[in-house]
Amino acid sequence: MCYPVTCTTCGKITWDGCGAHVDEVMTPVPQEQRCTCPR
Repeated sequence: MCYPVTCTTCGKITWDGCGAHVDEVMTPVPQEQRCTCPR
């Protein structure tokens, strides 16, 4: 199961977990609050 986490580089929201539920985790997060750092 995936879950939201705070990026340690930029401080924005990203995800961790299996990768199968990324859309469910990230959909409610506003675009401007999403991490865009390379994984």
